Amino acid sequence: MAKMVVFCGSDKPQKAFPPFMLGSGAIAMDMELVLFFTMEGLNIIRKGGAEKIKLEGAPKSLPQFIDIAREANAKLIACSAAFPIVGCKEEDLIEGVECGGVATFVDEAEDADIVLTFC
Repeated sequence: MAKMVVFCGSDKPQKAFPPFMLGSGAIAMDMELVLFFTMEGLNIIRKGGAEKIKLEGAPKSLPQFIDIAREANAKLIACSAAFPIVGCKEEDLIEGVECGGVATFVDEAEDADIVLTFC
């Protein structure tokens, strides 16, 4: 099975939505999907965070895209190394998010067929 890893480093709508739009395409093509959130990208997976991020004309809301990813067993990984930088704690995250550091991202990316970055 092919694998796509996406580095999500921003909560700006124009950068927060594409990982999920492309990730949904990967899921539709039966690819394994890993989304790695760091810095401001952590706001996407904070409780209540995705609801605040809107993009006019997007085919779905960010919470809907998150649900699609979770239903497809995509890995959502929060960068624990960035927690103190952005004032985030593990208990601030939505259900189903794993925590990992730099080594986790590198390990996932090393095995990936596609690695995308949105910062």
